[in-house]
Amino acid sequence: MIEQLFNTKKRATLGLLLVTLIWGLTFIWMDWAVNTAQNEKPNLSNQTLAASFVFLRFFIAALILLPFVPNVKEAFLEIKTRNGGIWLGAIVWSGFFFQMIGISYPDITPAVSAFLTSLYVIFTALIGLFLGRQKITYFMGMGVLLATFGAGWISGPPQLNFNLPEWLTVIGAFMFAAHIIATDRVTQDRNTVHLTVVMLCTIAIISMFIFPFFVSINEFKDIFELLLYPGYLVPLLCCAIFGSLFALLLLTILQKQLSPVRAAILYALEPVWAAIFSLMLGMEGEVTLWLFLGGGALIIGNLIVEITNLKEESNSKINEV
Repeated sequence: MIEQLFNTKKRATLGLLLVTLIWGLTFIWMDWAVNTAQNEKPNLSNQTLAASFVFLRFFIAALILLPFVPNVKEAFLEIKTRNGGIWLGAIVWSGFFFQMIGISYPDITPAVSAFLTSLYVIFTALIGLFLGRQKITYFMGMGVLLATFGAGWISGPPQLNFNLPEWLTVIGAFMFAAHIIATDRVTQDRNTVHLTVVMLCTIAIISMFIFPFFVSINEFKDIFELLLYPGYLVPLLCCAIFGSLFALLLLTILQKQLSPVRAAILYALEPVWAAIFSLMLGMEGEVTLWLFLGGGALIIGNLIVEITNLKEESNSKINEV
């Protein structure tokens, strides 16, 4: 049904733009959840909060999706789909885990976390270039750099000291870039809905096994008591339903219609939404000229890549004729 609704490149682009909007909101939701957890259960460490949040987020997402997928057994019985989903799930889990640990530190804001995460635009281009799967033209490279600049400076010059939380977030960004490249390869000849089911279940299972290494027996009670607080439960459900289930399902189904770098450029709009929502909620400070400068650079960078891709597609069609 989703494939029929977004059955052209333009519609797929709009669908992935929706994904970026949702992911921009996840930075706000995660920040709310972390703040509630730290206020209500100050004894819990950053690693404990990250491990528990990622586990609960994807466990809930998988639990909700499974009953609605037709022939769900085939997702786990078909070897190529199962292996592809496990591979994607392992990569995505590492990205979200490192990102969540980073944002759990109080000295990193949602917008800064979003900027560092947006470095997957450059990482995607570099990985694709290294693997020989993506040709980076001069104009496409310029578009990538403009988009990354825009993402970084949308809230003003980033105040980065590159301590542990910043480096953890950068590692997460690299893993998200690896996921974009892997998704481009894995989704071409597989049932994308079944692939998403296996991916979500893989993330939930990995999180479940990792969970005890970061959480002591004494902390289990505190973690599950957090579910009684709306300030933690509501953001958690939003991240699970919208940020994990809906966004990853849409991404897995639609990304195969676009090149990895083009998709990464679209995803670079994620920090724009994060900065806008963060500013609207008073989490970043006053609106400045940097918002328009950074947002403008992102849009121009996106347009450059879009035009470059359209030219390449038209040239390839002419050559075929």
